[in-house]
Amino acid sequence: MKCVKLCREKDVACPNKDCRYWIDYKDDLNCTHETIYKHGSMTLREIAKREGLSFVRIQQIEKQALKKIKKRIKLFN
Repeated sequence: MKCVKLCREKDVACPNKDCRYWIDYKDDLNCTHETIYKHGSMTLREIAKREGLSFVRIQQIEKQALKKIKKRIKLFN
């Protein structure tokens, strides 16, 4: 989170490609945290655009994630 503060202050895209939150999207300073800060909730199409993936692939990832979440909820009930 330190780097996003620095990038905001200097108004430059983050150069740290090793960061787990780095995305190749300069409009949002190459940072997932900045994307969420600026835009809040986004559509799957907006996410696909930022991640450089197809809309269908983002849908698949969402379905897999929801399946895992539901499975974990069942374990705790």
